[in-house]
Amino acid sequence: MAAARPRAPLGDDAPHVLVVDDDRRLRDLLARFLGDNGYRVTAAADAAEASSRLTQIQFDVMVLDVMMPGENGFDFAARLRRTLNTPILMLTARGDPQDRIRGLEIGVDDYLGKPFEPRELLLRIGAILRRTASNGHAGAPEQVSFGPFTYRLDRGELRRGEELVRLTDREREILTILASHNGDNVPREIISGQGPGGVANERTVDVQINRLRRKIENDPANPAWLQTVRGVGYRLLVDG
Repeated sequence: MAAARPRAPLGDDAPHVLVVDDDRRLRDLLARFLGDNGYRVTAAADAAEASSRLTQIQFDVMVLDVMMPGENGFDFAARLRRTLNTPILMLTARGDPQDRIRGLEIGVDDYLGKPFEPRELLLRIGAILRRTASNGHAGAPEQVSFGPFTYRLDRGELRRGEELVRLTDREREILTILASHNGDNVPREIISGQGPGGVANERTVDVQINRLRRKIENDPANPAWLQTVRGVGYRLLVDG
């Protein structure tokens, strides 16, 4: 068998990813996979090691596990957001929608449930970096506006002008997820919270989206703001 061709060294302009996970095998796999796909990678086993790395290097994106010994991913992300706006993609085995909402409220940019396909991780990191480049800054927005509406992600508060629009908990969860993507397409499985293959709950997402449209659209059958992306999911068409 011929020897594997050595990988060409990456330039300083290659995006730099910080992988934070207490599973050494997963850290090594992600470092190798991301490196093979053009990323510089630094790994950390826990929040303490990651904090040390962050004082030395400015990273383009962080891949952060929720369940770690010591400081968990939620608490670490919340602490980081007080001083840093490094984009965060959170890895989680949890299925509770409240956990996803908690992360999005903290300022996490995206979620990916374990187990996951490495290719999907690559696509999500690429999407985060594109949003960062186009927005000129990192992190989820504090609020978004669309038409006459303003939605505050930190409060889960929707207003039409000065009027408060009443939302159910599920409508608030969906709107927070859509708003955190700042106009980008959001797959149905992310909104359903089931990850790839969550077909049953994806069908209920369509019903929930229609209920939300009735509160924000003049013509729910021809939505101006909460748009269907055929074959993918939905997007919230936010202002500028």
